[in-house]
Amino acid sequence: MKVYFIGAGPGDPELITVKGQKILSGADIIIYAGSLINPKLLELRKPSCLLYNSAGMSFEEVTSIYKKEKNGTRVIARLHSGEPSLYGAIKEQVDWLEENSIGYEIVPGVSSFSASAAALSTELTLPGVSQTVVITRMAGRTPVPEGQEISLLAKHKPTMCIFLSVQMIDELVEELKKGYPDETPVAVVERASWPDERIIRGKISSIAERVKAEGIKKTAMIIVGEVLSGNYGKSKLYDSSFSHGYRKPK
Repeated sequence: MKVYFIGAGPGDPELITVKGQKILSGADIIIYAGSLINPKLLELRKPSCLLYNSAGMSFEEVTSIYKKEKNGTRVIARLHSGEPSLYGAIKEQVDWLEENSIGYEIVPGVSSFSASAAALSTELTLPGVSQTVVITRMAGRTPVPEGQEISLLAKHKPTMCIFLSVQMIDELVEELKKGYPDETPVAVVERASWPDERIIRGKISSIAERVKAEGIKKTAMIIVGEVLSGNYGKSKLYDSSFSHGYRKPK
């Protein structure tokens, strides 16, 4: 038996990797995050595949399936939304599998922050603007470690991709104001890559009002930074006067 942790991507079923798709279509058991993944992905399964929706399952209920199948030959696909390495809660499962001598593999996926950048037609790093991307979230029921508060991260003025925080938009804005100017661009992408995707643009000073007016309360990525302003320096990569290992300057 082997467990594959597969990143399902942000929503569009075509954004799963080829490798993830192949494993999913051949799996004997699929344990999927039913509240987040696109159900169209489950249409890839073979007829005999067993399905378990993990949305209502505890850690013990999930691992009991692994334990039951340990001595067999079945392939289990553990389908997570987005990219499993980001807020995927896979570490504790991986540790359990290692402690129980069960083989596993992690198949990466497309994150919602990448899908959101694509929807915004922007780069998250731009010459002369930002060369740093911070992936973070507001403290809520799960706290953030000391020193990683958004107010402190904001002082560096990076491009910031903020997960799991749109429901606290007022508090988030107050944290951002401790580091960014009020006129810093902000974009909120709700359900990135889904058919009903919505984009709200504004500035730190106005974004909370716009988000609340649109009724956005969950499943949204918040991107903050001057990369959204449209002002940037040209990249040296394709500059004819810039040399590198594959090109001499003209």
